[in-house]
Amino acid sequence: MSELGDVITLVMGAGGVETQKLVTSLISDVVKRRLGPLGLDDFDDSAVVEFGEFKVAITVDSYTIKPVFFPGGDIGKLAISGTINDLVAVGARPVAVLDSIVVEEGFPLGDLARIAKSIQDIANRYNIALLGGDFKVMPKGSLDGVVVTMVGLGVCEVGPLSDSNVKVGDKIVITGPVGDHGAMVLAHQLNMLSEVSISSDCRPLYELIDVMKRVGGVHACKDPTRGGLAMALNEFARKSNVCIVIYEEYIPVRESVRSLAELTGVDYLELACEGQMVMSVDAEFADELIEELKRYGFSEASVIGEVREEPRGTVLLRTSIGSARILQPPIGAPIPRIC
Repeated sequence: MSELGDVITLVMGAGGVETQKLVTSLISDVVKRRLGPLGLDDFDDSAVVEFGEFKVAITVDSYTIKPVFFPGGDIGKLAISGTINDLVAVGARPVAVLDSIVVEEGFPLGDLARIAKSIQDIANRYNIALLGGDFKVMPKGSLDGVVVTMVGLGVCEVGPLSDSNVKVGDKIVITGPVGDHGAMVLAHQLNMLSEVSISSDCRPLYELIDVMKRVGGVHACKDPTRGGLAMALNEFARKSNVCIVIYEEYIPVRESVRSLAELTGVDYLELACEGQMVMSVDAEFADELIEELKRYGFSEASVIGEVREEPRGTVLLRTSIGSARILQPPIGAPIPRIC
């Protein structure tokens, strides 16, 4: 642990390089690390376990976002949407969730009811079972508001997909504008929400399972949450041992997000999305995938790059002025408590 220091820091929980170092050190003595195609060492969005003829995806995540209620959603909508999206990212159709909610003493009961309703509304919309959960109250001052933890179960209907399955020659597709959610949280923390028109893109991507089944050719998916598009692409490149080249001019981003990023000195490619998916798809299927995504309402879905052999493990960004730079994986998230 000496390389990591003696205490936990915020950057260790930001989903970047430091998070991976910490988690890797903590799980080094685990002997049994998988029960199917995807397990502990894969660091994918979900694990996949084999039960007879079925491949069942399992995911777990905790949500600590501040503010609890925000333009575009709340912590309940974020929790179930993020859980659904982590299952979809490995090719699984979500079928059930369990939740654990911990609140601070004095938390408004009406706010808790709103959060619970957000979870239930999405579960009901997609016929996802809420199988159980847990509820606890912490003494006032020992917790900042509310924390929601959610477990998701799904059945693989595509793949299972893995970050390590990106192929040379693939096209890189994004389902829509990047950075909305992270920009919204950044604006809130800077007390600028009243001055900028930015909402979270928080939403479940349940329909992507049907899109992928209909089109085919998808090799890998990732929802670019903590660390944004930059982190997601670097995980693809590192795990698949390939080079990913992306083109800045093709990356959809709202002008309000771009402007806020420039004002604050933050790279919008590192800002979290909570309602988008980045996909690596066989080049022969890319155009059809874009057409199908748009038919399902992803109006700004775009091909933003391609996969090459060299330099392996690297993401290259071709800028709008014709230059190129290496897109590094974020050390940590530029802002805390985005999810």
